[in-house]
Amino acid sequence: MPVNRTIRRLREYIEHCHDCYVSDEAGLPFFRASEGEAFARKEEQLYARGASIIKNISDGRIIRQQSVGEREQIDYILYFQHIIRQQGQIYIEEQIQLRRAVMEEGELADDYLLNEEGSNMEELPEKSSEAPFVQRETDIPEYRRYDRLEAVRYAERWWNTPNPAYKNFENNCTNYLSQCIHAGGVPMTGAGSRGKGWWYRGKSWSYSWTVANAFRWYVSGARPVIKAREVQSAEELVRGDIICYDFNGDGRWQHTTIVTGKDKENQPLVNANTTNSRMRYWAYEDSTAWTPGIKYKFFHLVD
Repeated sequence: MPVNRTIRRLREYIEHCHDCYVSDEAGLPFFRASEGEAFARKEEQLYARGASIIKNISDGRIIRQQSVGEREQIDYILYFQHIIRQQGQIYIEEQIQLRRAVMEEGELADDYLLNEEGSNMEELPEKSSEAPFVQRETDIPEYRRYDRLEAVRYAERWWNTPNPAYKNFENNCTNYLSQCIHAGGVPMTGAGSRGKGWWYRGKSWSYSWTVANAFRWYVSGARPVIKAREVQSAEELVRGDIICYDFNGDGRWQHTTIVTGKDKENQPLVNANTTNSRMRYWAYEDSTAWTPGIKYKFFHLVD
């Protein structure tokens, strides 16, 4: 199929997808059940919050095209904004998705996310458990206070582009979160042993810096450098605080976010990486990784 026609068909499809959020007439476009279900959950969540998407703005670019037999495979980056009104308040939710479209005989046959939440970014040691990340540390550096405003500023600056001072991982959520709270004044500790402390040095880093499961156990362990207090509800969090996600409810924590705002009902809005997101509603019911067994941990960082 000619390149211009391919791009036109893909653009039409993307526009149709986002029309669905503001028009009941558009009809669901998703080819995969997981995204259709996530779309339905988002609509239900918006309704329950007294919120609605009043406008969508989308853009994107193709990063790779190749033919596989009679199929044409197109990898592209999709950037979109949802302009949301909630009880008189308006805010903008933003997201960047890495997607793959498949064309067959001139028609779109499939389209799906390539950067879904819900996986650890690197393998942990074979016998890893809570233990390596809750052991007591010595030589804990001191810091006077956590500057949550500075942490949020960093989160806003780097949510949609990687800071070149750090390695950018395919699954980058915890690396990004660690950078944010470090920018807020939390010092690194324990450099040298990947299973101890919380640190990033040159071409090496601790598991707790980059892996969601390791971070979750570290932050609630014995004398972590990150001074955090677990709270029982999302409403108790403020900007600069942390949420950890166990999508399957099996004790393996797969995702982390930082609170960057609050909605009209005092519920957190979060920034995150992997699927790069800004001011996203904290519960992640619009994620394809969400399951009914999802568990959350809410951590308030001590000022």
